[in-house]
Amino acid sequence: MEGLWLVVLVIFVMALSVQSQLKTGFYSTSCSKAEAIVRSTVESYFKRDPTIAAGLLRLHFHDCFVQGCDGSVLIAGSSAERNALPNLGLRGFEVIDDAKSQIEALCPGVVSCADILALAARDAVDLSDGPSWSVPTGRRDGRVSLSSQASNLPSPLDTVAAQKQKFSDKGLDDHDLVTLVGAHTIGQTHCQFIRYRLYNFTTTGNSDPTINQSFLSQLQALCPKNGDGTKPVPLDKDSQTDFDTSFFKNVRDGNGVLESDQRLWDDAATRDVVKKYAGTIRGLLGLRFDIEFRQAMVKMSSIEVKTGTDGEIRKVCSKFN
Repeated sequence: MEGLWLVVLVIFVMALSVQSQLKTGFYSTSCSKAEAIVRSTVESYFKRDPTIAAGLLRLHFHDCFVQGCDGSVLIAGSSAERNALPNLGLRGFEVIDDAKSQIEALCPGVVSCADILALAARDAVDLSDGPSWSVPTGRRDGRVSLSSQASNLPSPLDTVAAQKQKFSDKGLDDHDLVTLVGAHTIGQTHCQFIRYRLYNFTTTGNSDPTINQSFLSQLQALCPKNGDGTKPVPLDKDSQTDFDTSFFKNVRDGNGVLESDQRLWDDAATRDVVKKYAGTIRGLLGLRFDIEFRQAMVKMSSIEVKTGTDGEIRKVCSKFN
């Protein structure tokens, strides 16, 4: 029994030590303007195109789910992570490169690309009227980026069981899963990724029966059977550029755009969390989601981070030193 407790204690201390290796204000003396530069860079792109916010948030998620939050998704090259099938729609690389080049001019070789991406994701949410939070920093950049390792990213076709497993493999629980998927309150998909739900679900030639009928008509008008597959579709039909709780109301009402989002209503554990966020007391629930989203983001952005002498600090985010 003592042996078991020792194992539990060691695991607990290891989990704590990752969090403690990252710390808020890691660059406060070595590059004090780093966070402000990331913020002003994200802001300038956001003013031109508010949809870049969702792009940056997604870029950070996809980074953390492969090799941990180590900037591996930013590497360019035919066999690199960003060229894996699930990553082909990623955007926001130019924002990170821009912030990095400004920071390098001021503090060469100090601030990692992985940290710039984590900070940019936070700023993107904040600019979209979502919560802000202190991002623990001190991540180092990874030296491996392979498209073959990106096959286990969460997919819009995943069942709830598959989603739960993929999140659990990264130390995230069912509550974290629903909270983080709430990021779909901003962002978009494209007709080609949802058309099967509208016209040929499970190859029956019918639509997905879980889609609310009036919403189905709206989606079919937006995405005709043989129309343009690249046409964007907002993931939150009510407020695409506002970070709020309307996404959860949509899932509750059968208005989820992605199959994986709508499936969260089919499972008792995930449905309870959706219900909690979609409740009727607008302000209070918005507040609760804001607080819990912050916590889940800090947890997610600590996945398998490299710190200390692990990895490197890249000079250019798209290539290894």
